[in-house]
Amino acid sequence: MVVGAFLAALGGLNQSIYGAPAFVERYLDAIASDDIVSAAATPGVRMDEGHLAAAGLPADTSTAMLRSNVIDAGPEDVRIISDEAHEDGGHTVTASYRLDASIVQTEFEVEPIEPLYGVLHRWRFSTSPLAVIQVTAAHNPLFTVGSLTLDTRATKSGDDLTAFSQTAPYLAIAPAAYEFGYDSTLLEAVPAQVIAEPGTTAEATVDALPTEAFVERVQAKVDEYLEDQCASQRVLQPAGCPFGVVIDDRVVSEPVWTIVESPEVTLVPGDTTFEMPPTPGVAHISVDVQSLFDGTFSTLEQDEGFTLALDATVRPDGSISIQLR
Repeated sequence: MVVGAFLAALGGLNQSIYGAPAFVERYLDAIASDDIVSAAATPGVRMDEGHLAAAGLPADTSTAMLRSNVIDAGPEDVRIISDEAHEDGGHTVTASYRLDASIVQTEFEVEPIEPLYGVLHRWRFSTSPLAVIQVTAAHNPLFTVGSLTLDTRATKSGDDLTAFSQTAPYLAIAPAAYEFGYDSTLLEAVPAQVIAEPGTTAEATVDALPTEAFVERVQAKVDEYLEDQCASQRVLQPAGCPFGVVIDDRVVSEPVWTIVESPEVTLVPGDTTFEMPPTPGVAHISVDVQSLFDGTFSTLEQDEGFTLALDATVRPDGSISIQLR
């Protein structure tokens, strides 16, 4: 009777606490509790080089997102819908859960591994439930996910390091919702939420665009250039400047330039930089002239329209590089 009671108790444990459904529930509960270390340590979750190669991923695919304080939402209201046993000892466990605003059902394939103490069932995922998120960091290599800031150039070299937009794959605990974005003094991206489902590939685009502070700094540089480097030149054709004038009469005084209307800076993403398209401005010249026709003297007061275009980028040290076109 004692032996029978022991075997019955053992069978009950293997059907409940040590059963395949409980194994899946513990994994999902770990994600829901943001205990990503435990979730990632669940047998069958980690992917080695062979698994990565089979999935078409590089061996150095980043695992930086496999940590706490990264997910935006984990599975809630978890219920096991079914547990189907197979002849080879494996199980298909179907779980239902709420992820953000959606109700999701997922099948998890699990298989037995060496029993605990030789009698208590243990399991592993037959196929890793990790998701792959292909992150495109447009116009800025950095992005944030949760409390983490990552650099998509981390495993790159050579010319790839200088690309204006970068794409890199990241392994991510699934199921979970993630929020990607970026916010700095010069660049910001509207947050984008991505749902990562087990064993799938998702895409996230972090579209970093110039902030008002970025535009204001470029505007200040443009104004300084026009005033200090161009208008300060007492010549008809200021060198390296977008405006000038040709006068048929004899010039008898130093030309005096003033900037009437500086081009208003707007920045849009181009292929390799942020671009300001050709934008109109107005300069004014004041100069004394003598008519070659009748010798009379007069002061020429004249507005000269011009256009200015430029490229702007953010240097690694956070300063702004401007190249006139």
